Amino acid sequence: MKLAREYFLWTEKPQRVNFISRDESYHGTTIGSLSLSGHVARRAPFEPVLPQNRHRISACNPYRQRLLGESDADFIARKQDELVQKFVELGPETVAAVIMEPVVGAALGCVPAVPGYLKAMQQVCHKYGALLILDEVMCGMGRTGTLHAWEQEGVVPDLQTIGKGLGGGYQPASALLVGEKISHVMDAEGKTFTHGHTYQNHPVVAAAAFKVQQVIQEEKLLLNVQAQGRHLESLLRRRLDNHPNVGDIRGRGLFWAVEFVRDKSTKESFDVGMQIALRVQRCAQRPPHNVLVYQGQGCAGAGKGDHIMIMPAYNADSGIIEDVVNGVVSAIEVVFKDLL
Repeated sequence: MKLAREYFLWTEKPQRVNFISRDESYHGTTIGSLSLSGHVARRAPFEPVLPQNRHRISACNPYRQRLLGESDADFIARKQDELVQKFVELGPETVAAVIMEPVVGAALGCVPAVPGYLKAMQQVCHKYGALLILDEVMCGMGRTGTLHAWEQEGVVPDLQTIGKGLGGGYQPASALLVGEKISHVMDAEGKTFTHGHTYQNHPVVAAAAFKVQQVIQEEKLLLNVQAQGRHLESLLRRRLDNHPNVGDIRGRGLFWAVEFVRDKSTKESFDVGMQIALRVQRCAQRPPHNVLVYQGQGCAGAGKGDHIMIMPAYNADSGIIEDVVNGVVSAIEVVFKDLL
């Protein structure tokens, strides 16, 4: 956000102060990044102190939002028009950037963009002179089968955030990647980003992240993510597609989620107070299931909707994938048996 703002100061467009993000999104826990996030529960305590120049459009969630018989092209056109209308409402010359996750993580539960959606969103940004920022802290650096999730979408962002997979959890490592549009201005005019963290450029963190990236390349782990991701998807669909309380199975690479519903035909969510996803998570981590999943609520909007995310390690083999699915399925069966 700060670099986007400074870029427009460097290019003499100080009126560009508005940011557009999406509902059911998550971009971080600081006041600034939380103001961009559409995660209702995490925003709620801090709403009175969040900046007001942040605006949201709807998420890209085909399971919940696609109209009956609506094609991908029509769905994308509707989403693109919504973004256009938001630019018009704010004043196109006032928008600094649009930010979104190519595959939404915690807030929606591994929801990939519909093919062609990101390109359509980028077209709007280009038309009105705004930047496209892609948040790949959770879905990037190999998690979806390519180093960057946007490589599968035919777009290149102006700015990109990365984390998690950058250092593999061995050290807390994150970074901001800067595209040519901005870096060329910095180089040509000798501009410096007015920013800094106490421990940025930490040599131990940098060394750990570098080693992780070396291992990913040397062991060809992206190919493994792709292959085992297909295996994971196949097993999840085979075992859970017909479960009466599984509404959707979605994801990409080794980044998958299962959404639970009270009624499969109407997609009605469970009452929030039942905490279905949390029950599944707690059950899954106990013997004999012995598997860790990431639970979340809010994927159906307005705080409703339960999902769990399943994210095996990049070097998991087929046996591990099968053990993971067995544990997840058995935990789901126990939880819903107890509810009946």
